[in-house]
Amino acid sequence: MIGAGVNGLSAAIVLAQAGVRVDVWEAEAQAGGAARTLPLTLPEFHHDFGAAVLPTAAGSPFLLQLPLHKYGLRWVNSPAPVAHPLDDGTAVVLERDLNAACGALGPDGEAWRSLVGDLSARWAEFAAEILQPVVHVPRHPLLLAGFGLHAVRSAQAVAARFKSSRTRALWAGLAAHSFLPLDATASAAPALVLAAAAHAVGWPMPLGGAQSLTEALMVHLKSLGGVVHTSARVHRVGELVQYSGEAGPVLADVSPRQLLGLAPDMDSAGYKKTLRRFRAGPGIFKVDYALSEAIPWRAADCGRALTVHLGGSFEEIAAGEEATATGRLAERPFVLLVQPTLFDASRAPQGKHIAWAYCHIPYGSTANMTAVIDAQIERFAPGFGECVLARHTMGPVELAARDANLAGGDISGGAMDLRQLVWRPTLGGYGTPDERLYICSSSTPPGGGVHGMCGYHAAEAALRRWK
Repeated sequence: MIGAGVNGLSAAIVLAQAGVRVDVWEAEAQAGGAARTLPLTLPEFHHDFGAAVLPTAAGSPFLLQLPLHKYGLRWVNSPAPVAHPLDDGTAVVLERDLNAACGALGPDGEAWRSLVGDLSARWAEFAAEILQPVVHVPRHPLLLAGFGLHAVRSAQAVAARFKSSRTRALWAGLAAHSFLPLDATASAAPALVLAAAAHAVGWPMPLGGAQSLTEALMVHLKSLGGVVHTSARVHRVGELVQYSGEAGPVLADVSPRQLLGLAPDMDSAGYKKTLRRFRAGPGIFKVDYALSEAIPWRAADCGRALTVHLGGSFEEIAAGEEATATGRLAERPFVLLVQPTLFDASRAPQGKHIAWAYCHIPYGSTANMTAVIDAQIERFAPGFGECVLARHTMGPVELAARDANLAGGDISGGAMDLRQLVWRPTLGGYGTPDERLYICSSSTPPGGGVHGMCGYHAAEAALRRWK
């Protein structure tokens, strides 16, 4: 195995469960990829490097099979999965309970129920369908067809179902997780998945930070005989002893372009050309904050949510996402903010807090968006700046320096448009022209998110082909 992110560790566990001896080679000193917890600002303030709120991990068909609770993994949910403050001083809150959510959304309650009610009620079946390659034989065709009816539409088209501008704003924040313009085909799909997850499993975080998930996976892998080697960068696949003879398959939790560098001698010009043409998604600019107190939201309901979406109206968020998609910086970008210490006090010194926020920027942009992000927070939380003890900023260059899979600041493993969800990174998915080599990163189906399913499916494919 190359790479000890959640997908790499998941693939390693599948192989180890099948009786394969597994060594995982991780370039960084700390395993986890984007799912790491680091001291980015001040002593005793514990920040998540990347992923922090993990609904698809808490509801992952593969991760739920593992006894990770035995190794200390505990999920922490906030009372409300997400809040969306508005300029009038109030906030739209998505309640975890579906009935409560529909009641809070007033005239749009029934429209909301019709969109996500069945998906959330049947989450286990739904997740098993969507967290695998797009092209597959469905076990629950009617459920998948109901999802697909809306998922292939644009977020803008689905938003027309809602009567209230407040509900449309909430919907825009969910859809912006797609990194697509809100009028793009299939930009509604991530919103539907996230909304269903909110009612089914919540939007939780691991107690102590994302590293807790990584550590639980590593301990479980060790119990199966697997070994993780850190600070062990692999430059060529041929360096691995396991790659020779009858040692078994090699799975790489890397981006398509990294795979080209790892295996430059692959005997297929067509496959290499396809990898080179794989399109990256937009990047992010992230700020981690050490705070003297909790964020002073004007809308008190924001204190009930682990995740807060900042961006005002549907129209404002749509304009920001359109700017990013066309290579421009948004003047008032959509900002995703997480406030872990409201629900896990262990992450900061007593009485102090952490938060992080990011906005979308064009791939590889070198712009410093700190002041813009601060202004968006201050807009809905006057006095926020006075609470900041320290900041740590990361643009695309800094993100890639800590995790090579995040080249250009792309945290989704590639553009998430409809075509590339099918060809991810090729129509064959995980396999390569070399029958011993497979790719298992979020650039493979089912795509971005912390769920381990890319690794799971890649390992299953490798075992079938290898045996």
